[in-house]
Amino acid sequence: MKFYFLPRFRETWRQVWVSFQSRTTLRKVMYVAGAFIGASVSCVLILFVLTWTGALGHLPDKEELKAVENPLATEVYSADSVLLGRYFIQERSNVNYATLPRHVVDAVVATEDIRFFEHGGIDGKSLLRVMVKSILLQQESSGGGSTLTQQLAKNLYPRREYWLFSMPINKIREMILASRLEAVYNKESLLALYLNTVPFGDNTYGIEAAAQRFYSVHAAALTVDQAAVLVGMLKATSYYNPRLHPERAAQRRNVVLAQMKKYNKLSQEDVAAAQALPIKLSYNQISHHSGLAPYFREYIREELQEWCEQHTKANGKHYNLYTDGLKIYTTIDSRLQQYAEIAVSNQMAGLQKRFLEHWGSKDPWYNKPAVLDNALRKSERYRSLARQGLGHEEIIHAMQEPVLMNVLAEEGEKERVMSPYDSVRHYLRFLQAGMLALDPRQGAVRVWVGGINHQFFQYDHVRENTRRQIGSTFKPIVYAAALEQGVDPCDFVSAAKTEYTNVEGWKPENTEENYDRKYSLTGGLAYSVNTVSVRVLEKAGIDNTIALARRMGIESDLPAVPAIALGAANISMIEMVRAYACFVNNGKTTTPYYLTAIQDHTGKSLQVFTASDESVQAMSPETAQMMVEMLKHTVNEGTATGLRSRYGIHNDIAGKTGTTQSNADGWFIAMTPRLVIGSWVGADDPRIRFRKTSLGQGARTALPIVGDFLHQVNADNRFANISQARFPALYPSLANKLACDLYRSDSNMFQRLFGKKNKEEKRAFGEPEKKKKGFLKRLFGR
Repeated sequence: MKFYFLPRFRETWRQVWVSFQSRTTLRKVMYVAGAFIGASVSCVLILFVLTWTGALGHLPDKEELKAVENPLATEVYSADSVLLGRYFIQERSNVNYATLPRHVVDAVVATEDIRFFEHGGIDGKSLLRVMVKSILLQQESSGGGSTLTQQLAKNLYPRREYWLFSMPINKIREMILASRLEAVYNKESLLALYLNTVPFGDNTYGIEAAAQRFYSVHAAALTVDQAAVLVGMLKATSYYNPRLHPERAAQRRNVVLAQMKKYNKLSQEDVAAAQALPIKLSYNQISHHSGLAPYFREYIREELQEWCEQHTKANGKHYNLYTDGLKIYTTIDSRLQQYAEIAVSNQMAGLQKRFLEHWGSKDPWYNKPAVLDNALRKSERYRSLARQGLGHEEIIHAMQEPVLMNVLAEEGEKERVMSPYDSVRHYLRFLQAGMLALDPRQGAVRVWVGGINHQFFQYDHVRENTRRQIGSTFKPIVYAAALEQGVDPCDFVSAAKTEYTNVEGWKPENTEENYDRKYSLTGGLAYSVNTVSVRVLEKAGIDNTIALARRMGIESDLPAVPAIALGAANISMIEMVRAYACFVNNGKTTTPYYLTAIQDHTGKSLQVFTASDESVQAMSPETAQMMVEMLKHTVNEGTATGLRSRYGIHNDIAGKTGTTQSNADGWFIAMTPRLVIGSWVGADDPRIRFRKTSLGQGARTALPIVGDFLHQVNADNRFANISQARFPALYPSLANKLACDLYRSDSNMFQRLFGKKNKEEKRAFGEPEKKKKGFLKRLFGR
């Protein structure tokens, strides 16, 4: 069989060749052209059939197109329904056709597809124009042949790469999809879908996102010239980007306006007025760092991703946090959050200036070279070069090459030429801050500020795994433990300097020369007297104090050493604020919560969250009430008086300042009946700090943030429930227990007359106090 057909095949082609040679040149050309056209048509038909049948890849049918979903960003809302921010891969939001201004629709149709409302998805005239002008006559300015529906098909189902004929296959694919889309949707829906999917540059998709990005308005509020600028970008999103190339954008805008005039969408007067306007943007840098509460949104993102992995949609697929358009509702109050962010920004700007002036020309780590070396090694640039195999010296040399970069300066974000090496040194000088506020009754988180600028510093100083030494803010737990053990709050405790011989000669000191006094528990707490606090710890017992801290919700490691009385432990902000909430909540714990509901993009409820009903009676209600009353004295007469004198805060408020060793950390935790507020200030590296306690103490660093915040809250009548709230009055029996002086002199007659000071005591920690000498023995020293 094989040998039978081979001669006949050869004979057939020989006859074709002889016939071709016998023809004239013109006939030869016509013959070749006809054969080429026939082969091309056959090829197109074959590609069409293969594409239609799905042999070249899945092609959505009409049923699938009915359920088409445009990837949407997940939106995070506050308790008062304000958009805090989004999780997205591509920034996009949907709008309905009914909300679009007429001039937006007219601009798109006049510029991109004037016969959109007439054709069925494929425009024969445009295809013919492309074939004649673009292909045959090679006129690049003749325009494309794709209709808006075909462009929509491309947006919904991006083009693929094939081994051969990628462009014709993709074009055929888009025409088939366009025809099916036209059969499923009406023209208005198609136009809305197009405007919700089309890219506008700067990683922005859809007219709504573009309007917010470039003009900080919703699409419904776009003016004629603004709409023309955005529609003009569709021709080339980067080339006509008004942020990057305003002159080109203006020229393209004028072309769009001229097209609108050409097709009677605008009058000549309106066109002239719009063309005369300058390009004036109100650019809104939308990113994961922008919007309210970026640290909070990053904190809950991990939990939300886990939720998505555990829940499925109707089609059986897991939810996608970045594309399914979920709506997340939280306990954050947008107004309080904004006041908190303003307070942190305002106060840290002034504090940062004082910090730099304090160090002058010296680096804050000038005598600690390891600080800079550690920071360099942790930098992304260093690690990237190390992954390439470079040694330390080579990396440092490469990092000293200047480049153009965005830098956070005193006046805000700026573009500067700076080496990565100098950039690390620059950011080492910044002080950081954290702030958290929650409702002590149920634990709803109202404010979360994890740092001074999320774009440049992502480290969150509020979350559980961020622990810092807490200083004197731990003392209220010590005093509460003492009250729980039956210590009388009016027992006066000596402030005498003591060396504890069984703790390696440890000798706690006070910030003031007040060793010749005795303090009641209220006074020792109000004035934050270290020596008194250590003695109170002795009365309470270290184990009892740690056990109470655990019941109050502190899970961090707590060293069983006397220095715990002075805040030697490292504890997170969220743990400390939760612990203080026990005092306000009559000794009961509250579990912080921050999510209230998750909905899908249509508003259907997927899950509702409520406050935890698990509560522990960490201490007696009487102890909690006495602690609140004692801590009021800290604000009224003690270390936190600046809250009233400097910031005019006259709320019913209690609180405690804290300052750690060498001023590395400044703390202030305030309690009102409706909010417990914690603030912290320090450098990311605790070796960088103020050298003077008068500058670095919590009363000067952390307290002003709370003062600024409460000052704004008090000025807002909407928060009268916070500013005018009052703690319940103490029962007379409890008030009597606290009815004593804050302190009294511990000096004998000679010390009072001649100014002699008490000698330092030496004793073992936990040793019972010796009996007091009689009056004559104390007077004559016998």
